[in-house]
Amino acid sequence: MVQELNDKTFQEVLKETTPILVDFWAPWCGPCRMLAPVVEELSKSPEYQNKLRFGKLNTDEYPEIAQNNDIQGIPCLIIFHKGEEVDRIVGFMNKVQLKGKVDEILEKSFK
Repeated sequence: MVQELNDKTFQEVLKETTPILVDFWAPWCGPCRMLAPVVEELSKSPEYQNKLRFGKLNTDEYPEIAQNNDIQGIPCLIIFHKGEEVDRIVGFMNKVQLKGKVDEILEKSFK
């Protein structure tokens, strides 16, 4: 399940010890709307249970968070761990591509 984040919950999830993938998106962004169901599907995958959380943040509603995280293009997915950025993925990817990239990041960062 992908958690809808706001300014308060964004700060809370960054404090957690479980890595979280945050989808920075906007309603007017076509590639963002195409990526949302892909992220949702990955979030329901049993292999990520207790290993990776999923959240999304509307950059139109929370521009200061986007700016603070140097979001220059959307969709932008950032994996955070203990408040620090681990890696980022910019642009649309299909499920196979995104899963491969997420697995690669998890493998190199959280052995």
